[in-house]
Amino acid sequence: MKMRLIVTLVGATILMTLASLWMGQQAYTWFPPQASAESELIDDLFSFLTALGTFIFLGVAGTLGYSVLFSRAGRYDYSDGPPIEGNITLEIVWTAIPFALVIWIAAYSYQVYEQMDVRGPMEMVHLHMPATMEAAYAEPMDDSLPDSLPDSPTAGLPSARIAVQAKQWAWIFHYPGENGQDITSTELHLPVDHRIKLELTSDDVLHGLYIPAFRLKQDIIPNKTIDFEFTPTRIGTYRLRDSQYSGTYFAAMQADVVVESPQAYQSWLADAANRAPSPAYNRAAFEYNRAAEQTIVRGWETIPPAPPPIVNFAPKQAPDSPPV
Repeated sequence: MKMRLIVTLVGATILMTLASLWMGQQAYTWFPPQASAESELIDDLFSFLTALGTFIFLGVAGTLGYSVLFSRAGRYDYSDGPPIEGNITLEIVWTAIPFALVIWIAAYSYQVYEQMDVRGPMEMVHLHMPATMEAAYAEPMDDSLPDSLPDSPTAGLPSARIAVQAKQWAWIFHYPGENGQDITSTELHLPVDHRIKLELTSDDVLHGLYIPAFRLKQDIIPNKTIDFEFTPTRIGTYRLRDSQYSGTYFAAMQADVVVESPQAYQSWLADAANRAPSPAYNRAAFEYNRAAEQTIVRGWETIPPAPPPIVNFAPKQAPDSPPV
């Protein structure tokens, strides 16, 4: 009887482990495609947490289900259960196991945190790509772009520095051009497999730079310049959103993020530099002006959006079905 119980528990543990590992692999499909080096670290951590949570859930639910099915009292049995006193061994076990799990999760999370080198919303924030991903870099674009920071694990590799200006409710991106020329856009263009350095500033209130496909989010604080680094690794078009509630039209504060080859990136820079600055389409300003033309008073006040940005390059209109 005892051997049968042991075999049953071992078999159930094996099945739970296999189911948990399968669920952990399914967790990768719940997110947008991995489009940055940092997204791999985040997804691996989430997969681990999903597998561990699934194992605990199956263990607790399985124990409860077994108890309900096979440990019920008789139909007319209203007697009390046996007066069992505290079990020191059991109390130590059910205290030690959760403690060990919490330490395990904390250690793994901290390891990922250290690999990304996230320092929080300070004046200088750097997300360095771990050494295991350095091979993802492509050949240098040109010598005009600044190198990586001296203390960065990617020192000596090519990088692109872009200034990001956030305001109610628009994103403006400033690219360094030739002879000190400032190239501006409302669409963020990035070269694939190159270190990106963003200089984040806010003109008014707290904003949040959030690109789901990159698994990266950073608050932008007024009167602060925050350096933010990452490495895009997948060519495509993604979506940048404001993760902070910055006012009435914050949901309209979105922009495309175009990750392209270094050659296409340089070609786009050259094309944008030859364009004369002009007002860009701004969804917040459009919605505000349309609401102002209505005769029905809405009954609440709102802050007028900043004027549409004057930039070298801007998409004609925001897409109806935004990218991931």
